Amino acid sequence: MAPPPPPTPAARILRDYGWDLLLGSIAAFYAVMVPYTKVEESFNVQAIHDILYHNHHIDKYDHLEFPGVVPRTFIGALVISLLSSPAILMMRIFHVPKVYSLLAVRLMLGCVTLTTLRLFRVEIKRKYGRHVEAFFVILTAIQFHVLFYSTRPLPNILALAFVNLAYSFWFKGNFLCTLQALIVAAVVFRCDMVLLLGTIGIALLLSRSFSLLEAVKCCISTVLVCIVLVDSIMWQRILWPEFEVFWFNSVLNRSSEWGTHSIHWYFTSALPRSMLVAYPLCLVGALLDRRIVPYVLPVALFVVLYSKLPHKELRFIIASIPMFNVSASLAAGRIYNNRKKSGWNFLYVLMLGAFLVSLGYSAVTFMASYSNYPGGHALKALHEADSSVKEKTVHIDAFTAMSGVSRFCENENPWRYSKEEDISIEEYQRRNFTYLLNEHRYISGYKCLFAVEGFSRAKIQPGIPPISLVKVPKVFAHGNTRDPDILSLDWPGCP
Repeated sequence: MAPPPPPTPAARILRDYGWDLLLGSIAAFYAVMVPYTKVEESFNVQAIHDILYHNHHIDKYDHLEFPGVVPRTFIGALVISLLSSPAILMMRIFHVPKVYSLLAVRLMLGCVTLTTLRLFRVEIKRKYGRHVEAFFVILTAIQFHVLFYSTRPLPNILALAFVNLAYSFWFKGNFLCTLQALIVAAVVFRCDMVLLLGTIGIALLLSRSFSLLEAVKCCISTVLVCIVLVDSIMWQRILWPEFEVFWFNSVLNRSSEWGTHSIHWYFTSALPRSMLVAYPLCLVGALLDRRIVPYVLPVALFVVLYSKLPHKELRFIIASIPMFNVSASLAAGRIYNNRKKSGWNFLYVLMLGAFLVSLGYSAVTFMASYSNYPGGHALKALHEADSSVKEKTVHIDAFTAMSGVSRFCENENPWRYSKEEDISIEEYQRRNFTYLLNEHRYISGYKCLFAVEGFSRAKIQPGIPPISLVKVPKVFAHGNTRDPDILSLDWPGCP
């Protein structure tokens, strides 16, 4: 019998990178549809912008004027900027609007994040087989948050890339590299990853994967390498950013000023919403296949320990989701392999139905997120409405800046922008701003030109679809009534 013909180049690409193309396409779709960023991402977004557009002119950098509550590291922004710089250079040569540079930066970050997830996926296939690998990808694809956040320049996502590396080293049996990856995540990007480092490190010590002396040597050497001079130069003072973050959040417990949740919130709200069908499957997987327990247990303890901090957000524990998905994939794989047996076939149908429900929930969540950046949409609409060459100044208030506006959204001359804070409503009419973007509907001396709606809540309704999104005006664009050129333009007005 003649041997089968060799696969075509396209078939080889699909065989080797098909799963990566699927996850990458979904992440890219999210980035293209929702290109704007919010306040949590503001430091890294502005830092990347300044590195790309101001280069070594540190005195022009945004963080010197708006330093934020605590300092953050420039290392992640610097790496992503270097990787993105060829594409940004081409865009600047062809005068492409800067908002597309933001998209390029986010896509580059997504490539980095998903490359580390690929390394973890390869180890999942080697350790548990191709069916588990396939369900790991499918579960990740139908979940909204991991892929949506994968392109967002949050410290948590920069740390997630190193956590994915740590998971892949852990599955491979390279335990010291596991520690090193987690140390970089904790020391450079997110100090709270020290909890994950602690739980995994203790588990590896108890299993005698390495000695205590080896672990101490590894930790000290990695920490010394990570604490570099980059941030001291950029902030113009000697500092270790993540230590100051740790002191602010954990020692002083100042993070609770941004809201608190109950101690069980991660397990009863955040993880169920982010994992969806994978959440119950994760528990089943740990019961059906004890091989995953030594991996899942330290990660679950990380979430338990983190629950002690009153201020909670999903992004704080997003690094736990890939490992939980492995356990869920083991359960899904077992159900799939036994789908023709009595009893298991019912579980298989139930699982498929849960997959579809999860996909529908992710679609609704995406539509809500699309409407969650009214500031970015308002500034874009303002640029499109006024194409005159006359110089104009736009004041952007705090709410607008926190809901989608960044330096990447700004145009070149004749546009100028102000983010001056603590301006009262009465004072606006004494200032010579051409336009205002803010959360107030009425401002004396200005005419409301248009409003941009934002997501308010989801409402259950009879019929199809069973859920509708309620949107309300969030950002209002105002024009100076003393400028006749503004009043001569055709504006839709405010509701």
